[in-house]
Amino acid sequence: MGIVELLFILGLFAGTWSIQSRLSGMDRRLVRMERQLTLLADRLGLEESAEQRAQREEVEALVREGKQIAAIKAYREMTGAGLKEAKDAVERMA
Repeated sequence: MGIVELLFILGLFAGTWSIQSRLSGMDRRLVRMERQLTLLADRLGLEESAEQRAQREEVEALVREGKQIAAIKAYREMTGAGLKEAKDAVERMA
C-alpha cells in the first residue's frame, strides 16, 4: 500500500469521525429542544389531542412489547420523522 492510499484512508477516517461528531452534537441539541418545547406547551396549557395521545400510546405499547420495527414505523407515521430520527426516538423510549 502506497503513501497515497494510506493518506486517503486516513483522510476518510478523519472525515467520518468529524461527521459523526457533528451528528452527535445535533442529537443532543435536538433532545434539549424537544424538552423545551414540552415545557413551553405545558406552560401554555396546550394539550395533545385524543388522536395524538392514542398514537403516542400505540408507539409506547409497541416499545414495551419489544416490537421495535413496528414502533419505529408508527413513530414515523405519527411525526413524519426520518428513519434515523425515529429509530433514535424509539430507542430513547426503551
